[in-house]
Amino acid sequence: MSISAKDVKALRDATGAGMMDAKKALTECDGDMEAATQLLREKGLAKAADRGDRENNEGTIALALDGNRAALVQIKTETDFSAKNEAVTGLAQLLADAVLADGPGAIEAHATQIEDLQVTIKENIAVGSVERIEAADGNTVDTYLHVQDGRGVNAVVVEGSGVSQEDLHQVALHIAFAKPTYLSAEEVPEEEAAKERESLLEITKAEGKPEQAWDKIVDGRMRGWFGERVLLEQGLHGDKTAVKESLGGGSIVRYVQVVIGS
Repeated sequence: MSISAKDVKALRDATGAGMMDAKKALTECDGDMEAATQLLREKGLAKAADRGDRENNEGTIALALDGNRAALVQIKTETDFSAKNEAVTGLAQLLADAVLADGPGAIEAHATQIEDLQVTIKENIAVGSVERIEAADGNTVDTYLHVQDGRGVNAVVVEGSGVSQEDLHQVALHIAFAKPTYLSAEEVPEEEAAKERESLLEITKAEGKPEQAWDKIVDGRMRGWFGERVLLEQGLHGDKTAVKESLGGGSIVRYVQVVIGS
């Protein structure tokens, strides 16, 4: 049958396929636009599967917040150019809203939209981190999203107990840029800390420090080491006051952070 240029253009616009691919799909499907779209999706997904081993360290992150609940979703792309595409950022926000409402399993309901994006963008696009926090009764949640060139690149969700909203927001800002690895010193694996202490002791010895001062020197250096990694031990915004001392007697229950490229 004869396939009109108008139909080919409509299919190209809907799928992002090339002109000859669109025309061939319409021909194979006797002009049925829906069937041709599905055929191109299937062919596009086969190509996307071939791209699955390509690095996708770029992307975007979206946040959703409602009262004491928050969710974040990361979409991974190969390039920052694609990450800024409104189709990508829009889908990330749609998924974050869905996860906020229905939990991480809500991602599955949008599998087709993710597949369509793979076809249109022609990159190894995938859902990355998916997080949802619902604070316990009486606790509070705060978020921060650092946006760069129209896309979220650094997202934080933090839950506090007995912490004012203002103080909790300062902690969220601090997490975004300090990027702690652990919440508290107790979370640091003992073997990791022991290995670092041993290394610092050897460094102290090599510096020719007096033996009677070794323990004190290493203790001080370990405090600095914990301060680089542990949220509660870090100086809030780089100041001398530690995060744990800035909570007004409250506590940080948990936090999650997702950073593009890390």
